[in-house]
Amino acid sequence: MGAYTAHPTAVIDEGCEIGEGTKIWHFSHIMPKCKIGKNCNIGQNVVISPEVVIGENVKVQNNVSIYTGVTCEDDVFLGPSMVFTNVTNPRSAVNRRGQYAKTIVKKGASIGANATIVCGHDIGRFAFIGAGAVVTKNVPDYALVIGNPARQTGWMSEYGHKLTFDASGIAVCEESQEKYKLENGKVSKIS
Repeated sequence: MGAYTAHPTAVIDEGCEIGEGTKIWHFSHIMPKCKIGKNCNIGQNVVISPEVVIGENVKVQNNVSIYTGVTCEDDVFLGPSMVFTNVTNPRSAVNRRGQYAKTIVKKGASIGANATIVCGHDIGRFAFIGAGAVVTKNVPDYALVIGNPARQTGWMSEYGHKLTFDASGIAVCEESQEKYKLENGKVSKIS
């Protein structure tokens, strides 16, 4: 476990792993048995529950709750006040520990402010979840989804720009100039 920095008000429980260069801000709680990679930024008032796995270079904005069952791969962005769930049918009087549904947020995905990710649904590589969206099904790689319930409205580049495909199914990112191919309802980067 390398050197990380944490504000004095942050609570870091024993038994968690935190990578070198990671910063943890005010009033956040990092619970036991979670793993946080290198060079992450954990904002103010964040809760990371036991056994959560967070990759490298993940940005977690203020007021985010990441519950047991969630894995975030490298380069994920979690916007302010977004939340994950981990039980599909919660009841206060019924203990469902051990029945947590899994959610994987794949490399490079961004989740907007106040979005909700209902457990058991994976977010694809470089997908883009709009602010306030409620995700109730799996999201494909590079997909742009918005609304409640979230619906796909387009495709995004790895640099976070909406892609416009020509008649041959090719799109070019306006910032990186990287090319993408849309084929059989799936997007892949070709350069």
